[in-house]
Amino acid sequence: MARKYKFSWDLLGNLEEGRPNLGPYTRVEIYRLMQFAFRDVLEAEYGSEVADEVFYKAGKLAGEEFYTHCLKEATTFNELVRTLQESLKEMSIGIFRIEQASSDNSKLIFTISEDLDCAGLPELDYEICTYDEGFVAGILEKFAGVEFDVKEVDCWCTGDRTCRFRAAVKS
Repeated sequence: MARKYKFSWDLLGNLEEGRPNLGPYTRVEIYRLMQFAFRDVLEAEYGSEVADEVFYKAGKLAGEEFYTHCLKEATTFNELVRTLQESLKEMSIGIFRIEQASSDNSKLIFTISEDLDCAGLPELDYEICTYDEGFVAGILEKFAGVEFDVKEVDCWCTGDRTCRFRAAVKS
């Protein structure tokens, strides 16, 4: 099957050339407008489970590419965390912190505060950061060379004021 939009880092474009006056940033509302419009259409057409699966897979692809283009110089776990923290903060994506890590880094609990996807949204009865789960899974998998399960356990939308995730190497 021919594909029109197979992902390539080149699709991000040359923002200095293309946006000389506006630069690389936009408002969070516009990002969320796009994200939740996509999610709504996917859910209406295919159901919530498929929409979550698509968002997770898209996040994972983005995380793999983000690692390759922004983080691959990290040779230790501590360097990866430091570089990821700096990158996410610099790009106004969120504030990343490790809360717990097993001695071999196969199990992690981490937070993303001021999360681009949900910080400031109204309370719901469910977590919504499925894209973030995939994003971090993709980063961890590219770095460690093994698959990770990443699941959000606390979310702004469930009344917490940070998003908390558990990550573990798939057995």
